[in-house]
Amino acid sequence: MTERQGGFYAHSLADSDASCWHGLADHLYNTARRAADYAAPFSGQELAYAAGLLHDIGKYSAEFQSRLRGAVAKVDHSTWGARIACERYGPVGHLLAYGIAGHHAGLANGRQTEVRTALAERLNRELPELHPEWRREIKLPKGPLTPPADFRPHTKRGQFQLAFLARMVFSCLVDADFIDTESYFAEVLSRKLPRNLPSPNLTDLRVRLDTFLKQLPADTAVNRERGEILRVVRGKASKMPGLFSLTVPTGGGKTLASLAFALDHALAHDLRRIIYVIPFTSVVEQNAAVFRRAFGDLGDHAVLEHHSAFFDDRMKSPQSREKLKLAMENWDAPVVVTTAVQFFESLFADRPSRCRKLHNIARSVVILDEAQTFPLKVLRPSVAVIEELARNYGNSIVLCTATQPALEAPHFVDGLEDVRELAPCPERLNRVLKRVDVCHVGRLDDDALARYLMEHGQVLCIVNNRRHARSLYEAIAEAPGACHLTTLMCAKHRSQVLARVRQRLAAGEPCRLVATSLIEAGVDVDFPIVLRAEAGLDSIAQAAGRCNREGRRPPECSKVLIFAVDNADWAPPPELRQFAEAAREVLRQHPDDPMSLAAIQRYFRLLYWRKGSNELDAYDLLGRVEEGRLEGIPFETLATEFRMIESSQYPVIIPLKGDKVVQAALRDLEFAESCGGIARRLQPYTVQVPQRAYQRLRNADAIQPVASQQFGEQFMCLVNPDLYDDRFGLHWDDPDFMRAERLLW
Repeated sequence: MTERQGGFYAHSLADSDASCWHGLADHLYNTARRAADYAAPFSGQELAYAAGLLHDIGKYSAEFQSRLRGAVAKVDHSTWGARIACERYGPVGHLLAYGIAGHHAGLANGRQTEVRTALAERLNRELPELHPEWRREIKLPKGPLTPPADFRPHTKRGQFQLAFLARMVFSCLVDADFIDTESYFAEVLSRKLPRNLPSPNLTDLRVRLDTFLKQLPADTAVNRERGEILRVVRGKASKMPGLFSLTVPTGGGKTLASLAFALDHALAHDLRRIIYVIPFTSVVEQNAAVFRRAFGDLGDHAVLEHHSAFFDDRMKSPQSREKLKLAMENWDAPVVVTTAVQFFESLFADRPSRCRKLHNIARSVVILDEAQTFPLKVLRPSVAVIEELARNYGNSIVLCTATQPALEAPHFVDGLEDVRELAPCPERLNRVLKRVDVCHVGRLDDDALARYLMEHGQVLCIVNNRRHARSLYEAIAEAPGACHLTTLMCAKHRSQVLARVRQRLAAGEPCRLVATSLIEAGVDVDFPIVLRAEAGLDSIAQAAGRCNREGRRPPECSKVLIFAVDNADWAPPPELRQFAEAAREVLRQHPDDPMSLAAIQRYFRLLYWRKGSNELDAYDLLGRVEEGRLEGIPFETLATEFRMIESSQYPVIIPLKGDKVVQAALRDLEFAESCGGIARRLQPYTVQVPQRAYQRLRNADAIQPVASQQFGEQFMCLVNPDLYDDRFGLHWDDPDFMRAERLLW
């Protein structure tokens, strides 16, 4: 091994001499500079620069250089940098060590671990000797390293803050490392890197949005009120960044008002992008489409959707991981529309692919749509990370909902402080935009429900599980305008059903729709009567948003009827029962106006009180971080146990008959080298199924992988058309019936 400068390499190329290999010093300095640039929005340049210089320092060993020349033995090249960081930079160096050691495999726990080797164990392992040339080629910062100068500590969450800082620096490191490595290989192989066209700037987007907003109608009292809300909310954009709420009744125009505020606010304070976080995948596409229309000719280049239904399985082959880029997008776009699952689980993630985008969240406006939907088991960690983004990363966070959860201190343990309301007098809005009469009608069996549906020409019935919805639909299937909506239908199919529903409603024709709660997820329909099975008060408010949505009927003629289910087979799960019980109590206390802000606040406070502080962090994630101290941060445990959705769901592609879009996408997948764009095209044709059902379909050969040589089992497609029904969607009840002999594409 030569000792001259440039004789040490980070990456090699097969069948080529070392003259075109990737110089190690070049790679370390390029990665360090790029990582520092990425960390600038949260003043973490010094930390990220040091991490970039140290991440591959272990490649200054004879063993690793021999591996580049064809030796088979694996070499640990990550731990040396982590060890030097600890020795040279003390406690802050230990923070950096997690990311340096894990820049390929992911962030490990500090001590006890289940999958990865704990950091403490790695720091004490025997390592290949470093060649002394590294000290001449690499000039490390002298130190001491400290958290950013404007870092504001929290009195009760100090270790949580440091762990989050480590993850943000890790994000800068892995994104910089990935891009520098990709750039090198692209250059020497004369290969063009896929690069997005230059994104529109926020100023140009605001011009387009202003033009769009001027065209909105003001022909009804509701539309005029929406216009006033928009005007007032935009008028508050100059307020200093931090925490905001936007409390507007369902149908009050929150989506466009929050977008306009975000654009104005970002431009006023030099923030970088807008991230719109939505609880339901089905609404991501809907809102992204609204934003693209609002931005006119710039829409397609401005809005990035990241809501992959295709799972990034850590056990799949390295080739599949390399091919699948969708989960590795770094959110370098002016407007990002994503799911709460993608957003929050990434903020607690441990893998490079999930963490890569995190640095691009800093200094952004984050709109949390339907903020009341945070799962209770991880509510306190979710609130903690919201507060930290606003406190130390220059973010403005907008809690956007009709039913504002009671997350502020002192009513919520270590809750949010100084949350500023954007809406003009929410109490008045609640009165002015009241469009329905909500009441509890007692217990109804299925026969009574079916009779009610048959007796009324236009009516929506929302129940709590799919089996109940199917049973009710079957009871009225022969009635004019009977429709059924379920998550077992792919999004494209649901859109077709909803188009028929809207057409019938507009024409005054019979329309009897039976659905699960998916209809409450921002779906724009307007029924005169809504039946709702008992649920939480926030769900009832969402159901009410599907009744008299445009305010064209008097509230007393627009009924939302809450009923108790009279059949043990349709009983809701335990947590939903707790929501319903709390709602039932509040309905008794506020019979005249159960949708008032006072009733909603009472509901959430009652719900949180009944759950207790421990159950709002059911896995004690915050406690484990604080108890572990610096040397025992449980990164892997946090990533494993922080789940917005507890049950694993797996995507199955539905090749709808006669649909040319899905057929073309499946054909394109067979010949694709990368799949991000194709995966987005396939997104509307997927159904999420539980793991057990997925396995049954797989065992029966009813689903088969598409382009398995490139992507493994990443894209599983239904190959038995008999298992997808035009009325009920996908079913998997009979394994023998599920067998199929041929592919459909």
